[in-house]
Amino acid sequence: MEAALWVPALLIAIGMVGIVIPVIPGLLLCLGAVLLWAWDAGTTLGWWVFGVSAAFYLAGVALQYAVPGRRMRAAGVRRSTLVLAVLLAIVGFFVIPVVGAIVGFVGGIFLVELGHSRTKAAAWASTKSALRAVATSMGIELLAGLAIAVTWVVGVLLSR
Repeated sequence: MEAALWVPALLIAIGMVGIVIPVIPGLLLCLGAVLLWAWDAGTTLGWWVFGVSAAFYLAGVALQYAVPGRRMRAAGVRRSTLVLAVLLAIVGFFVIPVVGAIVGFVGGIFLVELGHSRTKAAAWASTKSALRAVATSMGIELLAGLAIAVTWVVGVLLSR
């Protein structure tokens, strides 16, 4: 297998992992891999595949913020809660290796919402709502990444 195929394939695989482990800009890496392939192929089909992939990228980015954000607003979770939770996730990442970011994020949401609502039940309900929104956002991004990957594979098969 030539490098023009396995390098984009590897980048797409790394991008998909980067969606789940948000250290790498996964969806952008997937789109970049298709761009690299289209540039190397230099065909009309290659650029069409990139165009369709770019449309999936844009749709995924738009939906990953619109859908969960609307649900969180409906549940009464503020954006400031998520900002503070992300800051605590960063601190948790360095304080507790491996799982600290998750503990810091969930704990941050709970503590901020506990300060707003003053009852543990309401804070926990808001925390669950925020976590569902984050999972929904990640799911939307995964589906967009998968659509980009499938589009690229179809493009590769059609170009053979």
